[in-house]
Amino acid sequence: MTDPAWIVVARALIGTREVPGVGNSPVIMKMAEGLGSKILGIAYGGDHVPWCGLFAAHCINAIGLKPPPIAIRASAWATWGVAVRPCVGAVLVFSRPGGGHVGFYVGEDPVAFFVLGGNQGDAVKIIRIEKNRMVASRWPAGKAVTSTAVVIKGEGGALSRNEA
Repeated sequence: MTDPAWIVVARALIGTREVPGVGNSPVIMKMAEGLGSKILGIAYGGDHVPWCGLFAAHCINAIGLKPPPIAIRASAWATWGVAVRPCVGAVLVFSRPGGGHVGFYVGEDPVAFFVLGGNQGDAVKIIRIEKNRMVASRWPAGKAVTSTAVVIKGEGGALSRNEA
């Protein structure tokens, strides 16, 4: 099975990190600049601002697809595209204390989804998020679903508790 094109873009950015303190990651800021306030819904001021939606929008936009209005907001992704069962490449939206989170499905175990996303521990990486926190699983409208669920045997490490 080949990863959807937006997952290829996302995987290439694994390891991208925020800059601690007053600085900003040039990679994250370049993503924001490329999208602009028209797509993001805000003038993005720095990597201290939650950027999971920015990351998802960058990956989707990089392959010529249109992100949702106000793409910086995780909740904007809950109605984007079409509903789909979680599968590799699906956009998963989660609830969390104080807001939401968005990332891409790359696998699952019995308890959690493995999510590739931005602003996960201030970086682009894969984390485990409990399945009961998912509020939506979406796929680009007009694109055929080309992947399936990937069940990973055993437990894959600690569960994420807050992706802010």
